Amino acid sequence: MPTTFQSSGDLAADRRFEWARESLAQGDAAGAADLFEQTLDLVPGYAAGWFLLGEARDKLGDRTGAIAAFEKARAADPADSHGAALHLMRLGAVPTGAMPEGYVRALFDGYAARFERALTEGLTYRGPDILLDAVKASRGIERTGGAFSSMLDLGCGTGLAAAAFRPFADRIVGVDLSGAMLAQARAKGLYDRLAEAEAVAFLCSEAARGERYDLILAADVFIYLDDLAPVCVASAAILKAGGSFAFTVETHDGDGVILRDTLRYAHSEGGVRAALAAAGLTMLVLTPAVVRTEKGHPVPGLACVARA
Repeated sequence: MPTTFQSSGDLAADRRFEWARESLAQGDAAGAADLFEQTLDLVPGYAAGWFLLGEARDKLGDRTGAIAAFEKARAADPADSHGAALHLMRLGAVPTGAMPEGYVRALFDGYAARFERALTEGLTYRGPDILLDAVKASRGIERTGGAFSSMLDLGCGTGLAAAAFRPFADRIVGVDLSGAMLAQARAKGLYDRLAEAEAVAFLCSEAARGERYDLILAADVFIYLDDLAPVCVASAAILKAGGSFAFTVETHDGDGVILRDTLRYAHSEGGVRAALAAAGLTMLVLTPAVVRTEKGHPVPGLACVARA
């Protein structure tokens, strides 16, 4: 569901939309669908209305109707801040592909204020600690201080990884798509530099600037990337000789990449190995890791460390 209310510009339509959203939240998908349709009769170009109509129809088992609604939502909002394209992928209407940047940005801008509590309390998130242990083991680090002269935190969010790695890094740069998440990170004072950008684009801009890093980190970031090859290649280009590239992924037992019902990507072990090898990176650590739980159940994942 959209994280924030977006007015349709029509007061009567907004009232119906709110009633519909409440009905959907209470489990009345049929009633919600009827109210969303009434809303859209008043404002046919209302992206949020089409998106939630898609969700309501999906819950009713109306796959064809859900696909039609999600297509309307995507057409009404080219940035796709609601993530209609992901639902079209999930329903098999379009091939699995890249996650819309507009969706990721909107998701985390709306999530920023409660992000850390949700992760650490609700999902028992352990990504930074798992990566720190993996990096320390791969580098033979036994104490804090001076292990890395420069570290890049991809998808840095609110700074959970920087909090874990700060004692080992002289300088930390963070990048994230969400300005609201970066504001939370900035308030902690853990970063020497923060940038709002997409990860691969930022890596390429750093290469153009001649920047080089001892460690590039991506904690729970690649669940939002369908293709790991570009980020691996771009990271390898700015790693110092002997530098480390460390990340977590969600995984599955099959081949390639799948989009889970949670709207996160899961990568196969073979796909991870292939992406690193194609980037000229040497695998040091690849180990099963439960980075988070989902509804009380462990989510299978991998912790990876590779060397330039």
